[in-house]
Amino acid sequence: MEILGIDIGGSGIKGALVNAETGEMLTERFRIPTPKSKKPKAMAKVVAKIVEHFNYEGPVGCGFPSIVKNGVCLSPGNLHKSWVGVNIDELFTEYTGHEFTVLNDADAAGYASMNYGVGKGKNGLVIMITIGTGLGSGAFLNGVLIPNFELGQIPYKKHKKIEAWAAASAKERENLSFEKWGKRFNKFLQLVELIVSPDLIIVGGGTSKNWEEFSHHIDIETEVIKAELMNHAGIIGAAVACLREQHHGHLH
Repeated sequence: MEILGIDIGGSGIKGALVNAETGEMLTERFRIPTPKSKKPKAMAKVVAKIVEHFNYEGPVGCGFPSIVKNGVCLSPGNLHKSWVGVNIDELFTEYTGHEFTVLNDADAAGYASMNYGVGKGKNGLVIMITIGTGLGSGAFLNGVLIPNFELGQIPYKKHKKIEAWAAASAKERENLSFEKWGKRFNKFLQLVELIVSPDLIIVGGGTSKNWEEFSHHIDIETEVIKAELMNHAGIIGAAVACLREQHHGHLH
């Protein structure tokens, strides 16, 4: 079963064909930078280009960097504020002519880890944290997704949300060393542990490829492990979710 998975991020929109049974990527990842405006129509055009690139026919799974409920964007995340209230599934279906299943990007990455990666067979409360432009989080209880578990939105000190202080974008913006940034990320994990008491935390997203540079700064009681699917997890998980979840972007 070949399904196109698309992972939308604050800096890039990426896609690949995935074997939804094995979780294996069947093609190279194709990436187009996220439009500077980060507005709905501009981004929908890029999504359409990715679908065209693969000459693909069929439903599409898509991870989106924000709170998504029944296909509708409830918060702009790191995108333009005009996204709020947009039915993402329907917008992308309109621009591509394909049925879409859109879910939160950390939920998608979590799907990949729980089905094919280090989370497979893990019971209890497992939290997936993705480090990128923001801090995404996906939650699974005994393998079942609890959607939109957005822990990066926790207010912290003067920041409206802790991801503004502890995501990879903050590291770049303030030119922080891995040591300084790693301490911030650990502070975030301390709050996650305090609030939800997980049984396991899996760390993924772009920055997880530098695991050796910052993992020694992680000092919490909960077991913390690196996701081994790395930056491909969002694409793989989106394709799998397309099979498991309902298509909200229906063709008329």
